[in-house]
Amino acid sequence: MRDSGGQLRIDLFPAMPASIKVRTSLENSAGDHCVDIFVRADGTFGFEEYRRDPEDPRWFSLHRYSLQVFSTAEDALAQAKSRVAWMVMENG
Repeated sequence: MRDSGGQLRIDLFPAMPASIKVRTSLENSAGDHCVDIFVRADGTFGFEEYRRDPEDPRWFSLHRYSLQVFSTAEDALAQAKSRVAWMVMENG
């Protein structure tokens, strides 16, 4: 894809599809990682972990969990709390 200046742009972290709606976003205490719990157009749920760097305020997907499917937002959150390292540490 080329940007408006004609430069080739490689998007390693594409935006979340429009058919996905974020239900809640949880950020770690340092403010450099977050997890979004989302619902898909088909009514299933999922979650994804994101990070941001001090020099760049944008959030970048880590592409670890978003393809997993859960029947409820609560199930997705429970799995996030058991799989995402910083959530495991912060929740004891």
